[in-house]
Amino acid sequence: MADNYSITLKEIVDDLNLEVVYTPKETDKIDISCNDCNRPGLQLMGFYEYFNVDRVQICGNMEFAYLASIDEQSRREKVEMLFSKKIPLFAICRGHELYPEMSEYAEKYEVPIVRTNESTTDFISELIAFLHLRLAPRITRHGVLIEVYGEGILIVGESGIGKSETAIELIKRGHRLIADDAVEIRKVSNISLVGQSPDNIRHFLELRGIGIINTRRLFGMGAVKVSEKIDLIIQLETWNNTKVYDRMGVDNEYTSILGIKVPSLTIPIKPGRNLAVIIEVAAMNNRQKKMGYNAAQELLNKLGLQMDGQEKVNDWEAF
Repeated sequence: MADNYSITLKEIVDDLNLEVVYTPKETDKIDISCNDCNRPGLQLMGFYEYFNVDRVQICGNMEFAYLASIDEQSRREKVEMLFSKKIPLFAICRGHELYPEMSEYAEKYEVPIVRTNESTTDFISELIAFLHLRLAPRITRHGVLIEVYGEGILIVGESGIGKSETAIELIKRGHRLIADDAVEIRKVSNISLVGQSPDNIRHFLELRGIGIINTRRLFGMGAVKVSEKIDLIIQLETWNNTKVYDRMGVDNEYTSILGIKVPSLTIPIKPGRNLAVIIEVAAMNNRQKKMGYNAAQELLNKLGLQMDGQEKVNDWEAF
């Protein structure tokens, strides 16, 4: 399974364009490891049951209106109680000015404070989306990830079977490369997987007999993309005459990655098969299925037969 990850406060500040009000040390030395946040309204009223001290705490109009409605001594006590929990980050929305005790207790308990002029709702949505992407559970798998007609196609198979050669043909046909050889897969939500290349090998592609090429420099910026959602997995394998391959598309095959089922296909390789065209058709057919159309179902209906497909799920984490 994936490990836990962290990002620095500097990355959050730079990406979301935040004002740094106070930090106990350099922002690139402060780590954030929780991909969720909290509005501490209940906590400011004294309720700390189920309080997650690892979450970023965000205050907007509602919290500041409550603090303005109580006397100074009570406000100091409630602010100190919150900051004494050693929260990782205190964020202020709508450009509110800090109460003096916020700066005092931030220094005392070493709690960073940042500020934004955005509304609380907008900032929370941006922050959660950013944290979910950067702190997402992830694994790295051998394969090629390419965007074909807007579909993220992950091509896997044994080394030397032709994954990179197929990718080059697809790039020549106008599609875009995301990753070759190593694909870093992140679970950005309970239904979505996003793949990208490790930074140090991004845009590079290996072709046996030629060597390493830089896809971006050779084919231009239109031939590459930084990341893409994984919509379909295609397993390439050498044609086996003793194996029965699916000819109708009735059976549904999935591969489970980080707990998410992704549609998958097994395509046998033998001389004369145009893999680039086959993968293009697979991408378009997968999109049609997502939109509710199944060609196998329509054909069987016209023949007066009933579709009785089976579902097979392969779990990558078991390998």
